[in-house]
Amino acid sequence: MEVESARKFALPVDSEHKATEFRLFSIAEPHMRAFHLSWISFFACFVSTFAAPPLLPIIRDNLNLTATDIGNAGIASVSGAVFARIAMGTACDLFGPRLASASLILLTAPAVYFTSIVSSPVSFLLVRFFTGFSLATFVSTQFWMSSMFSAPVVGTANGVAGGWGNLGGGATQLIMPLVFGLIRDIGAVKFTAWRISFFVPAFFQMLSAFAVLIFGKDLPDGNFRKLQKSGDKHKDKFSNVFYHGVTNYRGWLLALTYGYCFGVELTIDNIIAEYFYDRFNLELHTAGIIAASFGLANIISRPSGGLISDIVAKRFGMRGRLWALWIVQTLGGVFCIILGRVGSLSASIAVMIAFSFFCQAACGLTFGVVPFVSRRSLGVISGMTGGGGNVGAVLTQLIFFKGSKYSKETGITLMGIMIIFCTLPIFLIYFPQWGGMFCGPSSKKVATEEDYYMSEWNSAEKEQGLHQASLKFADNSRSERGQRADSQTISPNLSTPSTNV
Repeated sequence: MEVESARKFALPVDSEHKATEFRLFSIAEPHMRAFHLSWISFFACFVSTFAAPPLLPIIRDNLNLTATDIGNAGIASVSGAVFARIAMGTACDLFGPRLASASLILLTAPAVYFTSIVSSPVSFLLVRFFTGFSLATFVSTQFWMSSMFSAPVVGTANGVAGGWGNLGGGATQLIMPLVFGLIRDIGAVKFTAWRISFFVPAFFQMLSAFAVLIFGKDLPDGNFRKLQKSGDKHKDKFSNVFYHGVTNYRGWLLALTYGYCFGVELTIDNIIAEYFYDRFNLELHTAGIIAASFGLANIISRPSGGLISDIVAKRFGMRGRLWALWIVQTLGGVFCIILGRVGSLSASIAVMIAFSFFCQAACGLTFGVVPFVSRRSLGVISGMTGGGGNVGAVLTQLIFFKGSKYSKETGITLMGIMIIFCTLPIFLIYFPQWGGMFCGPSSKKVATEEDYYMSEWNSAEKEQGLHQASLKFADNSRSERGQRADSQTISPNLSTPSTNV
C-alpha cells in the first residue's frame, strides 16, 4: 500500500513521495540530502563564475584591460549559460538532475583552472565565458527541489536552495580577496598571487560534483536509470518534452520577468565591487566587503521569497503567488532607481541592501510559480526561466554597462526603470484551473487540475498509463486553489484520496 511504502521516508510525503515538510537542518535521505547537495554545488559554481570581479583592479592592471574589455568579459560570463540552462532543463527531464548537474560541473571546472594562465583580454573573456556555463546548475537545483518537495513547501525549498547557492556571488567577494591576500603574504608577487587564487574555487567545484554523484538521488524513489529499468518510470521522448515546454506561453513570460530579478542580480555581481571602488575611492578589501553584502543577502532574501510564495498560496492560491511576485519585483525596481540616484556612501549601502532583498526575493517568488507551469516538461520550463535570467543580465550589461556610454550610477537608475516595465507581463499569466492576477478560474466545469496537466498527454500515451505521474501531481497541486481547496480535496477523476493514489 502507498501509506506503508511512505514509511521508509524520514519526512512525511504525498502520493508522489515528495516531502510535505521542509526541515532545514535535517540531512535525511533522500529529500534533505538532495537539498544540501544541490545548494552546495550551485554555491561552488557561483563562486567560480564570479571569482574574477573582486580581483578586477589587480587583473586589469596585469592584463591591461580596458573598460570595454571588462564589460565584454562580464557579459561573456553570463551569456554562455543562456543556452546551457535550456539544455540543462531538457537533460534533467531526460536523464535526471544528479547526472546532468555533476556532468556540467566537471566539464566547466577546467576553465576555472585555466584562468590562472590567461595572458590577454581575449583569453580572459574566454575563460569567463566557459566558466559561466556552470551557472546552468541552477536549473538542476530547482528541478531537483521540485522533484523532491510537494506543492505546500516547494516554493520554500526552491527559494532556500537557490538563495543559498546564490550566496556564492557574495561569498566570493570575501573569499577571493582573502585568498589573494594570503598567497601574496606567503611571498608571491601580486600578479602571480591572483592567478594561484583560482585553484581554490576550481577544486571546490570539482569536489561538489563528486558529492552529487556519490550521495544524491534523482527522485525520492531512486535514480532515473534504475527506475526506468524497473518500469517504475517511463523514458520520455525529447521531442515531446521539448514541445510541451516551449509551447507553454507561461514559461516565456516567466523567463522575461526573471531576466529582471535574477538577471539584474548577475549584473550587480559583476559591477558592484568596481562601482564602490571607483565612485567612493575605497580600498579593494573594503569595496569587496560592501559588494559582498549584496550577494550575501541571499541567505534570507531569496528563501524569504519562496516562503512568502507558499504562505500567500495557502490562502489565495496561485493568484496570491502571482500578486506577491509582481509587488516584490516592482519594489526591487524602485530601490534600484534610488540606488543610482543617491550620492553618499552610507545611503548607497542602505539602499543597496534594501534593493538586494526585493530583487532576490522576487527570484524565490518566481520559482514558487515555475513548478506548476508544466508537470511533463518541468525541466524545460525551469531551463527557459533560468535562461531568461541570463538573457536579462546580458541585455542590461550590453545596454547600460558596456564601455563608457553611461556612468555606472546612471546605468543602475535606468536598469531600475527597466525592471518595473519588464515585470508587468506577470499580469498576463493565467491558469484556467486557478485564475490570474485580475480574474478567477475559468467558469467551465472542465477547468480542473487534471484537465490542465492531462493536456500534455495524447490518448495513446494515456492508454499506456504514461500519464499517471501527472495525475498524481494534479491531485497534489489542488492546494493552489487557495481557500477553495478546503471543500474540494478529492479529485473528481480519482476514486481515492491523494494519499492512496
